[in-house]
Amino acid sequence: MSTPSLLILPGDGIGPEVMAEVRKVIDWFGDKRGVAFDVSEDLVGGAAYDAHGVPLHDDTMARAQEIDAVLLGAVGGPKYDDLDFSVKPERGLLRLRKEMDLFANLRPAQCFDALADFSSLKKDIVAGLDIVIVRELTSGVYFGEPRGIINEGNERVGINTQRYTESEIDRIARAAFELARRRGNKVCSMEKANVMESGILWREVTQRVHDADYADVELSHMYADNGAMQLVRAPKQFDVILTDNLFGDILSDCAAMLTGSLGMLPSASLGAPMANGRPKALYEPVHGSAPDIAGQGKANPIACILSFAMALRYSFDMGEDASRVEQSVEKVLADGMRTGDLLGPEGGKSSSTTEMGDAIIAALDASL
Repeated sequence: MSTPSLLILPGDGIGPEVMAEVRKVIDWFGDKRGVAFDVSEDLVGGAAYDAHGVPLHDDTMARAQEIDAVLLGAVGGPKYDDLDFSVKPERGLLRLRKEMDLFANLRPAQCFDALADFSSLKKDIVAGLDIVIVRELTSGVYFGEPRGIINEGNERVGINTQRYTESEIDRIARAAFELARRRGNKVCSMEKANVMESGILWREVTQRVHDADYADVELSHMYADNGAMQLVRAPKQFDVILTDNLFGDILSDCAAMLTGSLGMLPSASLGAPMANGRPKALYEPVHGSAPDIAGQGKANPIACILSFAMALRYSFDMGEDASRVEQSVEKVLADGMRTGDLLGPEGGKSSSTTEMGDAIIAALDASL
């Protein structure tokens, strides 16, 4: 294959800071592993609005369609709260997801041993946790029509439509089953088939896909509200959780806190394979732009670095190198290094964003 290409979109808030540490890791692979990446950089979110008056320029969108993988930092901030909805920073991210047709959002929730005490749940509940939520990302209530706010009589009515086609459910179910085959071979599909017709169709299509092509994978069904309860009761019962856009948004943030900090969690959004066999892909940390600490060197870069590790695994078939990055992160945490978000009530010494990135580079050096 040709040199792997990356489009970096640092975005807003702490995005540029955490992405600077990812660039160190990318450069390390070129210097120490002989794996060069063709890296370009552009604007998204509020930064793009400030420069172009839109949260994503058409030229950037076109570039994202051609690249092997997009790495995104974060978007948004209070500076943009009063903008019209159509040009808010988050619309740039939604446009990327929609136009690249990134229908499969993979959100791992892994509890590193060194942080098991940091979760709000008891250590025995979360220690060793390693699950992935596969969230459908391009349909459902966030994109369904009709939508909007209308006048009805003497009051306004907000309308959003939950809509799924059989083919949309089919392809996300296959993504979950394929992922499960590479992990614990178990999928739990979550919806609300008891009260929503879209949930009934979701359950029917998922079961049909399973029975036809993935009978070797264990499949169970669960109502999404019970799923939320089970995530905080006994999360290690799950391996791969398959769910729709709205429930996936909620459940993945619930799962995120099992690990102790949003600053630890990466994500991948994948689409159909391109001509070179690589999937269209966007990788980003789950955390937001955290404008309250932007520019202060307090941000945790681990989620963004682990997002790059996911790119190595899912876009570039470099699973061993992805594990090398993940193990280096685990070593740094085991050695006691912490950014401010990883300090418990007892406090302790806080490392800066740069110090954490440098420590991970040192751990990568030691892995050779």
